[in-house]
Amino acid sequence: MKFPVVTVAALATLALCAPVAQADDNLKTLEAFHQTPPIDWPTVPQGGPKADAIKQILATKIKLPPGFHIDLYALVPDARHMAVGPQGIVTFVGTRKTKVYAVTDRSRSGVAEEVKEFAPTLAKRVPNGPCFSKDGFLYVVEQNRVLQYPAAEFFYESPDVAVVEVVPEGQLIPPDEESFNHTARECRVGPDNKLYIQLGQPYNVPPKEKLALYKKIGMGGIIRMDQDGKHREVYATGLRNPVGMDFNPKDNTLWSNDNQVDGMGDDIPPGEMNRIDKIGQEFGFPWYGGGHTRTNEYKNDTPPADVVFPEVEQVAHAADLGLTFYTGDMFPTKYKGAIFSTQHGSWNRTVPIGARVMVTFLKENGHVAGPSIPFAEGWNDNGHYLGRPVDVAQYWDGSLLVSDDLVGAVYRIWYDGPKQ
Repeated sequence: MKFPVVTVAALATLALCAPVAQADDNLKTLEAFHQTPPIDWPTVPQGGPKADAIKQILATKIKLPPGFHIDLYALVPDARHMAVGPQGIVTFVGTRKTKVYAVTDRSRSGVAEEVKEFAPTLAKRVPNGPCFSKDGFLYVVEQNRVLQYPAAEFFYESPDVAVVEVVPEGQLIPPDEESFNHTARECRVGPDNKLYIQLGQPYNVPPKEKLALYKKIGMGGIIRMDQDGKHREVYATGLRNPVGMDFNPKDNTLWSNDNQVDGMGDDIPPGEMNRIDKIGQEFGFPWYGGGHTRTNEYKNDTPPADVVFPEVEQVAHAADLGLTFYTGDMFPTKYKGAIFSTQHGSWNRTVPIGARVMVTFLKENGHVAGPSIPFAEGWNDNGHYLGRPVDVAQYWDGSLLVSDDLVGAVYRIWYDGPKQ
């Protein structure tokens, strides 16, 4: 089943009573390839006592399989989701605040030598989700806007950058539906060269009067569009707060984490990792709070007959956020094609769980071979967080970068043991 295309005009109609976003003068200036006034543009200091303390934690607390190592790659304030540039020189790191950072390793040494704000002359709002197209276009999904930065790897050295509005401010979701909750968008450019975006809905469990609107515009789901913003359509529904997705390069299926309902107890409902085969699939929320667990609010309502249940049920409330398929050659052969994902760590649990990097192995048929298992852990120190991993991304050499928004850092995990 293919859902109706939701045009920019339709979204504007939905938002008629909402306040109109104020025009960003610098955006118009940059779109016209004109300069903005000079600004102070400092870099983020690297090294010092904070870096030493983080390195000590990594050396003494973090456990990895034999042959693997972890170290500090860069200090990056509020580091969230990442996009490694096609050249492997600059990694762009989003935040849930107002900045995106450009993290540079010009010598490809495995340690960043410079961290500075990307496009500092352009105001941003929750620019959490960066992603690259194969031909070098950087996309950044904000709370209610999508911008494209052509040749970002080559323009980032200037505070002024080339930029294009893909989805104008206030037209990704109706402004009336903006919230402080579940606004961390993520994106991927798919094998079909379309832009895929995860849209969380703002409630723990939404009221029934919101369901038709959310299904129509894709909140609580995944949408896709052409890279210029045209031909928007809802790709998947029934996801509460999806954060972290990637395409399996072997069969082009889309895999997505989903963070499930709070307040139901320590051990229910499970978090989800979902396998999306085609457009139009329904994944069960809000009738199901996670896995097969029914929500209290919808327990007397008949769920859709075609619900797709998760490929993996994760431990409850661990907050699964980052997800990437491993395609590199540095790690042992068994990791080729596996999924690396992050668990940010629970808040809604009497005994905290998570704050680790997981790995999920797949069978030849493209389905999971078993549950996700810990790969890097130790940031949860008897219920006290020493770090909270957010995203995981493959670096140019086949190592992994892991972001951490608690301490404001990006780590690098590499392997130098025997090939297996």
